[in-house]
Amino acid sequence: MRKISLLLALMEGLAGCGQSEPPASVPDVHTVEELAADLARLKELRQQCKTERANLREVLCDRVADATRKRFYGDGTVPYTPSDTPPKY
Repeated sequence: MRKISLLLALMEGLAGCGQSEPPASVPDVHTVEELAADLARLKELRQQCKTERANLREVLCDRVADATRKRFYGDGTVPYTPSDTPPKY
């Protein structure tokens, strides 16, 4: 009996809670492609993320990191072209 009353009290407590609102989208955060194309803005944001990451949005710093990675690796389709003659050891 005690377990049932505890279960009912828990259900009533949860029923009183409304559904949480979905997080609002962030319209002013640049895309990874935009950041990768603008080197000056990317450098500025990288420095800001290093010094004051707690004050900036996590989404922005994640996109800055992705844009930096994209600029470093490029499109990722660099073919391997070995030399015609094997190396002599």
